[in-house]
Amino acid sequence: MSQPSSTASPTSRSYSGAPTDPAGPTGRLSQWLADFRLDQASGSARERARLLTLDGIGCAIVGAQLPWSRTAVGIVRRFEGIGDRTIVGWGAKTSAPGAALLNGTFIQGFELDDFHPLGPLHSASIVLPALWAVAEGSETPVSGKRFLEAAMAGYEVGPRVGMALHGAQMLSRGWHSGAVFGTHAAAAAVGKLLGLDAARFEDALGLAGTQSAGLMAAQYEAMCKRMHHGFSARNGMYAAVLAEGGYTGIKRVFEREYGGFLSTFGEGHDPDASQITDGLGERWEVERIVIKPYAAMGAIHSPLDALFDIDAQRKLVAGEITRIECDVPHAAYHHGWWVPERPLTPIGAQMNIGYALAVAAIDGAAMVRQFTPARIDSDDVWDLLRKVEVRHEPAFDAIGGDIKKKFRVRVAVTFSDGQRIEVDRGASRGIQSPLPAAEVLAKYRTLTDGLIDAPRRAAIEELTLGIEDVADVRELLALLAPPATAAFE
Repeated sequence: MSQPSSTASPTSRSYSGAPTDPAGPTGRLSQWLADFRLDQASGSARERARLLTLDGIGCAIVGAQLPWSRTAVGIVRRFEGIGDRTIVGWGAKTSAPGAALLNGTFIQGFELDDFHPLGPLHSASIVLPALWAVAEGSETPVSGKRFLEAAMAGYEVGPRVGMALHGAQMLSRGWHSGAVFGTHAAAAAVGKLLGLDAARFEDALGLAGTQSAGLMAAQYEAMCKRMHHGFSARNGMYAAVLAEGGYTGIKRVFEREYGGFLSTFGEGHDPDASQITDGLGERWEVERIVIKPYAAMGAIHSPLDALFDIDAQRKLVAGEITRIECDVPHAAYHHGWWVPERPLTPIGAQMNIGYALAVAAIDGAAMVRQFTPARIDSDDVWDLLRKVEVRHEPAFDAIGGDIKKKFRVRVAVTFSDGQRIEVDRGASRGIQSPLPAAEVLAKYRTLTDGLIDAPRRAAIEELTLGIEDVADVRELLALLAPPATAAFE
């Protein structure tokens, strides 16, 4: 007896090529992803994508041999097996899911990687590991142009989903924001690499949304905060691969009223689905992704910039400082302030406004050395940390949508001779204007100096910046594969 058409195979729609509602936010995003081509992006957007990719690679090399990364590699390789996908900086391989998880963990391994200020997530740690794992296993070579096209799809999607949930509100509520909407970034990137049509993109986005998770309490002492974006890379990759094979996901995942992505994660907070496609293909979110100059979470960058502004007016000397005051908006306060106690872990130090200000005031820097276990446990830092006061300033929460004012902070330093210098500033310099290419290159070279040899470092840089001319991205992966030296023990 034949089946009536109304009860056709549940996979039939995913093969039709069209999303279930082409006019809805999920359908419009799915269609854009299917149609997007690299040459549609502006030259400046493509340049930022290349620089963002190089920055992510530098962060992965630093993260590869950190103590908690070594723990993760040992466990994942025992569980996943040897496999045929590269683990960056190890000279070893594992399964595709294991490689995506580990390489994402490395990039996010030391708070050096990028962030989007309005849809806060760390894009490179999600997009690159998922793409590497799939490209390396491709039956035909994946060109650098195809790779960059796919990466840009991911770089565009993740922040937009985050902005639909009002970005920083997720942090205030206790979600690890990027881990929640990072799955969509990875699914978009891998889906583009696999050549999904709009219908299968709809499935991939639905499969990604149902795998989203991440609790921000991981920032205090757990290793797992380092792994959250790795989870998203792995889960988003699986979402796209499943969709390619005809496994269906939630339809219209962004607009479903019951159990939908926005209705559930944004419950009671008025999510704005229009942000998902607002300016899509016209405004390039990759150009708003911040490449970090400091090894600390994004909300600490404005306070650090303000502190260094004070240092430019009067050289900071720890023995002359009697008080440091820092006023910040709600999300920064709840994400970045608690009274720290010894022993403080590196992850806790990198998320704590007070610690970052204290060590930066003494060292004049906030990079890898300032957040090593030995430096964190130094008495001079803790002596000054007791003089730091961090406060929530409600007036800073009411600032409108101007990105350059949205992250306003106020830092004041009082000296033993009675002088008090106060700096009131908006967003950090990476938000005010993109970090210049020369600074991004300098960061990559500084981070990787001594961790890999100079010829290998130069070759990675050359291939990444010229990625559109690379015939097979496995050439780049071959350079990322050999062991790296530990940044610290």
